[in-house]
Amino acid sequence: IRNPNVESYSGLWTAFRTTDKRADGKVWDMYSNCSFTFGTDQDSGSGGSSECQFYNREHSFPKSWFNDASPMYSDLFHLYPTDKLVNNKRGNNAFGEVGNASWTSDNASKLGSAKSTLGYSGTVFEPIDEYKGDFARTYFYMVTCYEDKISSWSSPHLSNNKYPGLNTWSITMLLRWSKNDPVSQKETDRNNAVEEYQHNRNPFIDYPELAEYIWGNNKGQAWNITSGLSDINI
Repeated sequence: IRNPNVESYSGLWTAFRTTDKRADGKVWDMYSNCSFTFGTDQDSGSGGSSECQFYNREHSFPKSWFNDASPMYSDLFHLYPTDKLVNNKRGNNAFGEVGNASWTSDNASKLGSAKSTLGYSGTVFEPIDEYKGDFARTYFYMVTCYEDKISSWSSPHLSNNKYPGLNTWSITMLLRWSKNDPVSQKETDRNNAVEEYQHNRNPFIDYPELAEYIWGNNKGQAWNITSGLSDINI
């Protein structure tokens, strides 16, 4: 999955029309309940003072964590079209589970202080349950695809090494999110669409159980799948 053939940052607007299109042709935004029209409602640099004005390009794995470097900056596997206001509210805060919300979006995404049981104290952004698995598998992809780079990145989620890459509280939460929100048809379709652009895939969408062999209860055990004509052992 390494060395993806990423789009230019400006090219993401066009890619979203394929990768993030709802059945009704509108923008599929995981942060809001808005019905954005591609192009027409695209962020042009102004506005965004209320929800459903504009959509923009959200680095679900914030770009400041990797110093705006390429190719991560425009890797479609972690970039999604989202409501501009909600995107700004999220900022570069970690994903997490909110104890006390200071702000809630129209689709019930929340910003606020982390639950005391999370293992992380700070402000976090909590997406709705329907998409928690999506974002967990996004993060699994990021630390796998860019394993050779992540030790120099700075994020509340990271352990500042190649492996495990993610720190303990993050692993626990993301594995839970991935288990509780299984792969949807949306994710599978998006995986296929992004492959057309980047010529790589997110293996945690194809094989969600793989995360347990890397970070979870099956860590250290052999992983065996039968895929087409060959057996793959890792």
